[in-house]
Amino acid sequence: MERYIGEIAALATSVCWTATAMFFENAGKRVGSIPVNVIRLGLAFLFFCVWGWASRGLPLPSDAGGHAWLWLSASGLVGFTLGDLCLFRAWVLIGARLASQVMALVPVLTALGAVVFLSEDLSVLQWSGVIAATGGVFWVVTERSSGAEGRALRPSRLGLLLAFGGAVGQAVGLVLSKHGLAGYSAFAGTHIRVIAGLAGFLILCAGARLFGPIQAALRDRRAMLHTSMGAVLGPFLGVGLSLLAVQRAPAGVAATLMALTPVWVTAAVALIRKERVSLRGWLGAVLAVAGSTLLFLAPR
Repeated sequence: MERYIGEIAALATSVCWTATAMFFENAGKRVGSIPVNVIRLGLAFLFFCVWGWASRGLPLPSDAGGHAWLWLSASGLVGFTLGDLCLFRAWVLIGARLASQVMALVPVLTALGAVVFLSEDLSVLQWSGVIAATGGVFWVVTERSSGAEGRALRPSRLGLLLAFGGAVGQAVGLVLSKHGLAGYSAFAGTHIRVIAGLAGFLILCAGARLFGPIQAALRDRRAMLHTSMGAVLGPFLGVGLSLLAVQRAPAGVAATLMALTPVWVTAAVALIRKERVSLRGWLGAVLAVAGSTLLFLAPR
């Protein structure tokens, strides 16, 4: 079991992110995406302070070196501030299922970035995975749904673009985290990312004068419940487990298991919310995950 702790952490990450997407979508539709982002990172910061004090005797990651602070802070700004700024708005505009489907492109973007910037090579089978994953996402997001009067509707283009921005932010954030951890505690590393991400949002809110909506969101009990649950499962457990997975398992295997979220979200909206998911929606989700699997598990 110890041998596969990274793979188990990656699988648990995909489950955490599934629940997180559902909770944050609900909260964002009530009070807006930026207030939810600020509140969930504030809660995550407190969770990590308590965890650090209880497990390491350090409420803050003060034992991290300059290398870790530099790269993990950059990861937090790119992944949490910029990436999640896009992703949370996408959840509101197109819902958790379609947004998570676009996020299945994270392994593809990571691999393509490695080809361009690190001069890595992909085999024919891996390029097939890139095509399959991209095709699965494209197949789902171009599907028309029926409106109230039977008219064919397409998902919001802005929502899809924002979801893609979230995928880019997460892919870059993962690469920066991998470089910044270098043997440092995965959860303490996430604490640094949360601090940087929260600082980025506070600067944004100060510049755009958005503290009023945040105060209003704090008074909405249902929104706070969903945000609190999402904060525990997302930036605390989910991201911490994702860094543990990257640390203890091959990066490709970890990314593949974490990319299962679209399948879990599709199942969740069908079983819990009783939303009708077409056969095309199911097959597209499976195709995207299968493509990611080919991409990272194919022999080099």
